[in-house]
Amino acid sequence: MLIDTYGRVATDLRVSLTDRCNLRCTYCMPEEGLQWLAKPDLLTDDEIVRLVRIAVTRLGIEEIRFTGGEPLLRPGLVGIVERCAALEPRPKMSLTTNGIGLKRTAEALKAAGLDRVNVSLDTLRPDVFKTLTRRDRHHDVLEGLEAARAAGLTPVKVNTVLMPGLNDDEAPDLLAWAVEHDYELRFIEQMPLDAQHGWKREGMITAGDILASLRTRFDLTEEGSERRGSAPAERWLVDGGPHRVGVIASVTRPFCAACDRTRLTADGQVRTCLFATEETDLRAALRAADSSDEEIARIWKLAMWGKKAGSGLDDPAFLQPERPMSAIGG
Repeated sequence: MLIDTYGRVATDLRVSLTDRCNLRCTYCMPEEGLQWLAKPDLLTDDEIVRLVRIAVTRLGIEEIRFTGGEPLLRPGLVGIVERCAALEPRPKMSLTTNGIGLKRTAEALKAAGLDRVNVSLDTLRPDVFKTLTRRDRHHDVLEGLEAARAAGLTPVKVNTVLMPGLNDDEAPDLLAWAVEHDYELRFIEQMPLDAQHGWKREGMITAGDILASLRTRFDLTEEGSERRGSAPAERWLVDGGPHRVGVIASVTRPFCAACDRTRLTADGQVRTCLFATEETDLRAALRAADSSDEEIARIWKLAMWGKKAGSGLDDPAFLQPERPMSAIGG
């Protein structure tokens, strides 16, 4: 069991499969990209599966989320999913992706055992998409979403970040579109994870701003904390249901007290929080000649035992982490 000193138990594992991405989103990385991890530093497919197996069979992990960077860029992705789906007990498995490439991989991922996907899409306007991502791939994302739904990777969740002066007026249109296409829309407050350190708390589109905008067109009924559990998103029924919209308010409404997540970076480091400034190395233990599952599990438990009470995002003096989102996974 992965328990910390505050009594929280991690049952949800986020696994970053690569630090690479085929977009250059302004809130994530600079236009010229980043210094990618060297291939020898990345976990191999076998190492990823071994760590997932240890997490599931020895540490009580019940859910796996594959992330990046962009996980669809990982050549062995389908095989990793298939091998993890064969574990006993079988974990629930999902994938967070930008949707580019999902059209050609959705059916294979479903056949391998993936349960559902989260797709990032911040705008319905192709020109705004190009400004935000520095790539002209809007249509590819829409096709990827359709392919995911057709393949049965449901519920298909769409993650949206609103940025001042770019897409901050789109919340009602995005929700109407999501309801029409049977996607579950989730707005995420912009977080300080950009490599160029351009994030500023002032002017950020907050959860309150998002809900006020949505209520100009929709009637929202809060589901409540009992239905939410440890999920990061607060959810509302849209016009009485059955469709829902979520808001992940990491900055203005931190949910650290209910956190049930542990994270693996693409180079085999345990992170107790997305915003943690410290990591624990599992890769060295994996590659040691006398490594055992028991020792790796012990190191992982010790790392989680030291998890802090909160992320620090509610502190106005919060310092941004040195590693950008693409390196540590969302």
